[in-house]
Amino acid sequence: MGAVEPRPYTAAVLVASVLSEITEAITSTIGDYGLYAVFALMLIDAVLPAASEVVMVYGGALASGAFVGQEVTLFGETIEEGFPAYVAIALAGTIGYTIGSIGGWAIGIYGGRPYLERHGRWLHLDATKLERAERWFERWEGWAVFLGRLTPVIRSFVSIPAGVLEAPFVRYTVLTFAGSAIWCFAFAGAGYAAGESWEDFHHAFRYVEYLVAAAIVALAAWLVWRYLKRRRRLAEESARG
Repeated sequence: MGAVEPRPYTAAVLVASVLSEITEAITSTIGDYGLYAVFALMLIDAVLPAASEVVMVYGGALASGAFVGQEVTLFGETIEEGFPAYVAIALAGTIGYTIGSIGGWAIGIYGGRPYLERHGRWLHLDATKLERAERWFERWEGWAVFLGRLTPVIRSFVSIPAGVLEAPFVRYTVLTFAGSAIWCFAFAGAGYAAGESWEDFHHAFRYVEYLVAAAIVALAAWLVWRYLKRRRRLAEESARG
């Protein structure tokens, strides 16, 4: 008997399981390190996707006092739970993301296209993604950075292309700070509002993980189909030639 091929829904469940593990790792890190974890994870998210939505929502829930024994602290001082802690979490995310974005911009402007051609794969930036970024900047012009910071997934792939395309530093920084502030305060606000109902919210979020996983599997299947179709066409053209 031949090997049984994995069904699409099995792959989706596997991907969802991986996403769930990532979510658990992120929330555990924030629970242990609070503001510092939010700052560091959002700094990373400025150049590589680091689940900023989960980071800020969980940070907001932490600020509300939803988790017994976990507090928001800064330099050893406990920040009062509630609104002060919420503002601290949201600012930590905003500042971390802005600093990370400046780092990404610097990589782009000083490294340029040659750097991306050599090392782009480590930053999940290849020629195709850079071309998409160029089209994004051409379409939205001066507002490309601001809108990019408010667009899921795209927001993590704006920083380096902005540097490659020589976006003016001051304008870039201001628009990045504004966009990331809206993002961080909004998602932290959702977590803060959930408060003690965090567990119910977190459980509901698992359904989103399954939807994302299904989308990833569907996209992978489509890419494979497209690749095979292209190979078949090239083979047919070669046979005719």
